Amino acid sequence: MKRSLTTALALAILPLAAGCAQQVETIASAPAAVAEQRERMTILVSIDGFHPDYLGRGLTPTLSALADGGVTASMRPSFPTKTFPNHWTLVTGLVPDHHGITANRMEDQGRPAEPFTMATVDPYWWNEAKPVWVEAEEAGIRSAAMFWPGSAVPWGGTAQGWGPVSDGVLPSDWQQFSMQISNTQRVNAVLDWARRPADIRPEFVTLYFDTVDTAGHDGGPDSEEVNAALRDVDGHIARLTAELRKLGQPADLVIVSDHGMAATSSERVIALDEVLDESLYRLVEAGAYATFEPTAGNEEALVKALVDTDHANMECWEKSAIPAKYQYGTHGRIPPIFCLPDTGWTITRSRPKNAWTGGNHGFDMYAPEMAALFIANGPSFPAGRELASFQNTSIAPLLRHLVGLPQADRADGTLEPFLPVLPQAK
Repeated sequence: MKRSLTTALALAILPLAAGCAQQVETIASAPAAVAEQRERMTILVSIDGFHPDYLGRGLTPTLSALADGGVTASMRPSFPTKTFPNHWTLVTGLVPDHHGITANRMEDQGRPAEPFTMATVDPYWWNEAKPVWVEAEEAGIRSAAMFWPGSAVPWGGTAQGWGPVSDGVLPSDWQQFSMQISNTQRVNAVLDWARRPADIRPEFVTLYFDTVDTAGHDGGPDSEEVNAALRDVDGHIARLTAELRKLGQPADLVIVSDHGMAATSSERVIALDEVLDESLYRLVEAGAYATFEPTAGNEEALVKALVDTDHANMECWEKSAIPAKYQYGTHGRIPPIFCLPDTGWTITRSRPKNAWTGGNHGFDMYAPEMAALFIANGPSFPAGRELASFQNTSIAPLLRHLVGLPQADRADGTLEPFLPVLPQAK
C-alpha cells in the first residue's frame, strides 16, 4: 500500500550532522559502514531556480565538489521556463506541448470552471505522459518522492472534478507538497528510506528544494536572499551525501534545476491597458509571458491589436505561429494568443503604482538567464567531466538508464548528450 510521509517525517527528524560539508567525494568511494552490500540508489534532486552561474559564487562548496568529482553541464530548460512544465519534462522526457502540463495555470474544456493550479492532483491533467516513478513501480522497482510536481497524483487514475481518486499509480512513498516541511525534514525522509531493509528500500528517489527559487523571486538573482538560500541548500546536500557514505549506500545523484532566474523591476513593465482595449480579451496568465482568450466576437480585433501590431519589448503570436524553436503551440490547453516579452520584462494589466525589484522566469528558453543546473555524481559517472549544453528532455532517458528501465517509445529527448561519459548507454 502506498503511504504518505506525514507520520514518517515526524519520526525521521534527526540532529543536523556537524562538519558534513568539509569533504565531498564520489558517493560510491566511501567504505561501507555495515556488512550489507547495498544496491545502488538513484536520487534525483531538484533545486528550483538554481542558475548554473550560482556555482561560481563560492557559497556552495558541496555542490561544487560534486560537480568537480562528477559530470556537469549548463542545461537548457523547455518552454515555457516555468516550474511545473519543466519538472514534468524532467521526469517524462517530453516537452510541455507534448506532455500536457503547458503552464503553472491552465484551462481545459474537459474541466470547465476548474482551472489547473499548482495544487491540482486530478489525474486528468497529468495522464498524457508517464513519469519515471510510475514506469519504475510498474516494473517492480520501488520509488519514493520527497516532493516533485505530480508525485502526489495517482497517475492513470480517474477523478470526477474535485472528487477522490480510487485508482492509479503513486510512488511507494510520497508526500503532498507543503512549504511547512523544512529542508531538514525533507533530507531526513530520504535518509530514512535509505536506512530501510533492502526489501522496502527505494531504488529511485526524488528530492525537491524550493528555497533558492523563492529567494530569487523575492530579491532577484543577485540578492543576499539568494546567497543565503544557496548556503542553506548546500548544507543540506552536504548532510545527505555524508549520511549516505556513513550508511555505505552507493547512490547516483542527479542534481538539476528547472530554470534559472532573471532580474525584474517596476521599470521594465508592459502595461496591457496602454496597448489594447480590455474589452477585447480575457487574460489567462501574465508576468514573464501572457496568454489571452478573445472575448466573443473580438477574435480578429484582438489579433490585430496584439499580433499584427509592433510592440516595444514584446512579441505576440497566434498559438499556431509560435516559432518552432520553442516546441510550443499545438496543445489544446495553450490559449489562442501568446505574448513573450524581452527577458527581464513583465507583462501586467496596468502599470504598478509602487516601485519594486525581484526576479522571475518563464522567458525565452534560450536566454542565458534561464539556463538550468545539471550535476551528476556517483558510481555510474566519471569525475571531472563537463558536457556540452543540452535540453532537459534528456534527463528522463538518463534516469531510465540508471534505474534499469527501457527507454520510452515516445520521447523528445535521448541519451545522446551523455554518451561521452556513459559509453555503454543506448
